[in-house]
Amino acid sequence: MALQPFTSNFADNSTESGFQFTFYCDICREGYKTKFIESKTYKKGKLFKGIGGLLSAAAQFTGKYNMGYGAERAADIIGEKFKGMSPEWHKEHDEAFELAQNEAKEHFKRCPKCSHYVCENCWNEQEGLCIKDAPRANVEIAAAKAKKMVKDINAAAQDTPVFTGNIESKQTICPQCGKPAGEGKFCNNCGASLAMIKCPKCGAQNPAGTKFCGECGNKMQ
Repeated sequence: MALQPFTSNFADNSTESGFQFTFYCDICREGYKTKFIESKTYKKGKLFKGIGGLLSAAAQFTGKYNMGYGAERAADIIGEKFKGMSPEWHKEHDEAFELAQNEAKEHFKRCPKCSHYVCENCWNEQEGLCIKDAPRANVEIAAAKAKKMVKDINAAAQDTPVFTGNIESKQTICPQCGKPAGEGKFCNNCGASLAMIKCPKCGAQNPAGTKFCGECGNKMQ
């Protein structure tokens, strides 16, 4: 008999030794794995109808094979993968699948608006809809406030001056030869001393050879 899943987003994790299924939320894709049901025919050694059955044993088939497929396509894939198993095994498989669905349904809600099956985390209990159709108000408010806060922080950072000093480019001119003297204590061109002299009136430091103080205008000796 063909599998009739309550949701197309499921995976058949069954092996020749037993049956297990994982059903996925249509929104967050988190899965619920059902309890493992041991195969009775496996214990009796009645696994395959023929010798070639080993090549298509269910042990070769695991994982989320049908994520995104429809229910009919999923059933076709399952039937193909388990081809070669005994009729008794297939009967057990179908019965186990029904039990697994009944178990999984307790962990999912069906949205009456979009018909998606969702887990508890994606279900708005107050509105009776999935969170895509009825987002939780407190969650949306918190998210909006956080987004606005980040925007305000960035705006404030753009308006906040980081550097408050003046950028000046000064060049020392040698009082002896009149050429750029460099940054050392002596002129790079003539070797004259570039030591600073102190104004006897205000105490300001002035370059050697200065005739008048740059701070108070007093004549330098």
